[in-house]
Amino acid sequence: MTFYALGLDYGSDSVRALLVDTANGEEVATKVVPYKRWNQGLYSDPAKSRFRQHPLDYLEGLEQAVQGLWAGAPEGAAQRVVGISVDTTGSTPVPVNSDGVALALTPEFADNPNAMFVLWKDHTAIKEAQQITAAAAAAPENYLKYEGGIYSSEWFWAKALHVLREDPAVRDAAYSWVEHCDWMPAVLTGTTHPDKFRAGRCAAGHKVMWHASWGGYPPNTFFAGLDPVLDGLRDRLPAETYTSAEVVGLLNSDWADKLGLPVETPVGFGAFDAHMGAVGANVKPGVLTKVMGTSTCDITVAQYEDIGEKCIRGICGQVDGSVIPGLVGLEAGQSAFGDLYAWFRDLLTWPLHSLLPKSDTVNESTYKALQEELEDKILAALGEAASRIPVGETGITALDWVNGRRTPDADQTLSMAISGLTMGSQAPHIFRALVEATAFGARAIIERFKEEGVAIDSVVVIGGISKKSDFVMQTCADVWNCPIDVLESEQSCALGAAIFAATVAGIYPNVEAAQRAMASPVCKTYQPNPEAAAQYNQLYKQYQNLGAFVEGALT
Repeated sequence: MTFYALGLDYGSDSVRALLVDTANGEEVATKVVPYKRWNQGLYSDPAKSRFRQHPLDYLEGLEQAVQGLWAGAPEGAAQRVVGISVDTTGSTPVPVNSDGVALALTPEFADNPNAMFVLWKDHTAIKEAQQITAAAAAAPENYLKYEGGIYSSEWFWAKALHVLREDPAVRDAAYSWVEHCDWMPAVLTGTTHPDKFRAGRCAAGHKVMWHASWGGYPPNTFFAGLDPVLDGLRDRLPAETYTSAEVVGLLNSDWADKLGLPVETPVGFGAFDAHMGAVGANVKPGVLTKVMGTSTCDITVAQYEDIGEKCIRGICGQVDGSVIPGLVGLEAGQSAFGDLYAWFRDLLTWPLHSLLPKSDTVNESTYKALQEELEDKILAALGEAASRIPVGETGITALDWVNGRRTPDADQTLSMAISGLTMGSQAPHIFRALVEATAFGARAIIERFKEEGVAIDSVVVIGGISKKSDFVMQTCADVWNCPIDVLESEQSCALGAAIFAATVAGIYPNVEAAQRAMASPVCKTYQPNPEAAAQYNQLYKQYQNLGAFVEGALT
């Protein structure tokens, strides 16, 4: 009999349900559901770097995605699902009350953005992140030494502190805070109440300052010293954490009915999308997996003996078992990758949205059709034109920090810059410089890993961009001067979740065995062009110099 694993992948814009054959990793059926409120632009304010998502988007999206999955699945497949696992963006925490209910699910806070999930790319907590970094550096033990030494405004404690300071009503009602990747499994298993709630290793170790060497989280005195609004929150977090190869609990009857799944199906502990995506990409020591989407997350793993007591500078954490149990998971990434291209697209298409609707020349249906057609084609056309420009000919150097810098050395106060523009600079020239900037930013991460003694022998890329643009991928291969493997799967993060689902179901004895049977094969490899790689070595120095100037290191 064929058995299936269900992987649920919560991205920035939508939730994806993926049904996978546990015997061979075949992706049998998939369903993607956009978040209704998020895609209407509700509760966010990009001008203030505020990005919030309503928990109902997650819950309604889950029900619609899984129910929609069965239309394309083999008959009776739902009753042969043996395990469920979930990945989400992160750090994306939410305040919960003393019953474990997300505040935005209560009438009082239904429309309050501060009571909602604070999405990973929300940068409203820059000041709080700086204060946490300074306090950790001044403490007798630096509680950030396993998280790269710098706390980010994209992470749990900074976000909680910012919201608690800003909103007295939320502060009074919030009993605790929960990461999205931990909340979803708890919802499915009916374990959201603080008396029952348990947390996964991934979010806790990479974003919430958990480490076994100090017995869980830093002491309450550390957080209360930052601000009394944090007093006691640390003690309301579960001190023990679990890898994603372990079972949170069993699917409860309420959600089994809503999703059309068997009651008491095992549900695994959740993790961040990039970490499970790396598992779907068959990550192993020496292999760096890059998840290329709106941002990037770079994931690799290392043996304990290779890491030892080293604390890797300027990354997003080194956590025992956060990716694969028995190995140290290491995370880095860029705050903007596809988002930088989207920013440029939106810049160029401003007249389509601001002037065309007011035109007396075209009717409403025509201008909407034009908007849709041009937005769909513009990046591909820019890439095609940019690919014909020889390396180094534009004279333009750009930084990729349009949404701050995640790694190496997190600093969300930084802004992007472009130098070398002339009257001859056209849109394809600028776009080529932006693509090179994202590749240079990724190279800085690879070089930091190598400088710190972490082996990076090859790169595997997953995510939408890897399938959409030969130009982007070839530029990356040339800038990094190494081959790049692109995976066949269109849903690598959901596939990684399904691999964990098969593991928690007991189909395989461990994650590595499940990977060998189910991980995605390679569909294409990009080889570096030696001549271009040599030229990019020089252009990379210009990128570094521009970055140093923007940071104030050069005068």
